[in-house]
Amino acid sequence: MKIAFFAEGQAFGKVPRDYINMRTDMAWICAAEAVRIPYYQTKNIVGKEEYDLGICIIPKRLDLSHKNFAMEQSDIPRIKSMCKKVVSMQEGPHWFFQDYPLEQQIWFYNLLQEMDEVYVHNEMDATYFQGLTGKRCKVMRTLLIEDSIKDIPKTEGSGVMIGGNFCHWYGGFDSYMIAQEFNEQVYIPTMGRKIAGEEQMENLQHLPYLTWNNWMAELSKRKYGVHLMRTQAAGTFALNCAYLGIPCIGYKGLDTQEICHPLTTVEIGDLEKAKELAIKLKTVPSFYKLCSETAVKRYNNEYKEEIWLERFKLMI
Repeated sequence: MKIAFFAEGQAFGKVPRDYINMRTDMAWICAAEAVRIPYYQTKNIVGKEEYDLGICIIPKRLDLSHKNFAMEQSDIPRIKSMCKKVVSMQEGPHWFFQDYPLEQQIWFYNLLQEMDEVYVHNEMDATYFQGLTGKRCKVMRTLLIEDSIKDIPKTEGSGVMIGGNFCHWYGGFDSYMIAQEFNEQVYIPTMGRKIAGEEQMENLQHLPYLTWNNWMAELSKRKYGVHLMRTQAAGTFALNCAYLGIPCIGYKGLDTQEICHPLTTVEIGDLEKAKELAIKLKTVPSFYKLCSETAVKRYNNEYKEEIWLERFKLMI
């Protein structure tokens, strides 16, 4: 089966297994042996290529600077002329489009209505989009391609990695506060929504911008993960932790968190329970060991590439 992923950006073609920045969308393309086609290129290949399945990743940044994308590049009839079946793949949380201007909210909804099916990140997203659109919705799980990280040691490290910066999008302040319960050095990645003044926080070390494989190498050095992020989508942080056997405290509603870290998952906003779990991970070695082993087992049983491929073949 010939598969194409349509997305914004410049990258075109296949994704090699040793690609150094194998974020989730690139991992999907790699595992599916698909081709990545930037939206602006579609007009140049109409009539030259045909695909059995086209997966459209709709960008989550649709402000005025992206007006040309919204009105010109996302020509679904053009993509349908190249593909026997066309689906959308969720980008960002399911509610994100409601921050667009009204005309773009309507545009986004109409775009979904042009699709044959809708692919989503989590079970809760499938329920939402199926109710919104009336279309069949399927969960395409988050994926790791292990080739470039297979030599990273999976040994118990030290310190706490929190999942994102100090803004509502990532919930970094909440994660930071819970991380203090471990009485260890706290680390944080530098993301696109980093705010001024974060470097002034005590017991917090920022990592520079990293490629995905370098990020995994840094994460592997840590003992605990905390990611109390209400903005739930692909859930790569929880999955990365699970692959490395790092217990992660996070919220319900995110499939990677609930499936891989069932013993350290809390209701959204339940910081009291999150604090209790942090203390238990720190003070009860047998609980830490159980959480670590459970994460690795669940990853191997639910998220290995061969498992993803089996599920993907059933989806398409």
